[in-house]
Amino acid sequence: MRILFIGDIVGSPGRQMLQQHLPALKTKICPDLTIVNGENAAHGKGITKKIYHQLLSCGADYITMGNHTFSKSELKMFIQEADRLIRPVNLIPMELGEGVRFAQVQDKRIGMVNLCGQVFMDNVARSPFECMSEILNRHAADLWFVDFHAETTGEKETFAQVFADRCVMIVGTHTHVQTADEQLMRGCGYISDVGMCGAFDSILGRDKREVIERTLYQIKTRYTVAEGPAMLCGVWTEIDDLTGRASFIERIQIRP
Repeated sequence: MRILFIGDIVGSPGRQMLQQHLPALKTKICPDLTIVNGENAAHGKGITKKIYHQLLSCGADYITMGNHTFSKSELKMFIQEADRLIRPVNLIPMELGEGVRFAQVQDKRIGMVNLCGQVFMDNVARSPFECMSEILNRHAADLWFVDFHAETTGEKETFAQVFADRCVMIVGTHTHVQTADEQLMRGCGYISDVGMCGAFDSILGRDKREVIERTLYQIKTRYTVAEGPAMLCGVWTEIDDLTGRASFIERIQIRP
């Protein structure tokens, strides 16, 4: 079995890259399950109903989110019907949507979890470690996948070390810069950050000038998505049918 994950999609450049390259990637890798992070898909923050369906039409089976999940108020109007959307379990407001989803792939029940880290992150109500422990104790699945949306590498690595024995794939998102530490951690495919799908000549997908002005001169700015040629980052893992553990992991990076 193969699971393909595509990192944070930032605005229209990221969506265009997904539309352009995901079909070919799926033809090459032949994933049984494709998951995409869409928390920055709508103008850099959040997601809309139109974009939710657009990402699915590009080939995503499920869409994970992050700290910008509710940046677009529109989401609250359709999140209950968005049965392919996975919002962070521990992000306020916790009562909207689902943070755990299950898919039947081949003869396996796959549990998919989205969590936010606590370090340098706002609106996180509970420890991701406590939440994940509860999920594993409460639900039954043959395989577990986690999108851990967190700021620091240390928190991501700690989370992976704690839960690697019970998961087959733990991917870090949020920081938008792909790390080179992909590994098989006791049969769990792990990477600290998958990277982003967004404008290459940017700061994390944002307009460079805007970020610099805000940083150096404290000028109040909007979250403006950078334009121009974009990159696509992802990762895929192969799970051995006999052992039920990850046997291979590979980063994906398509850049201009």
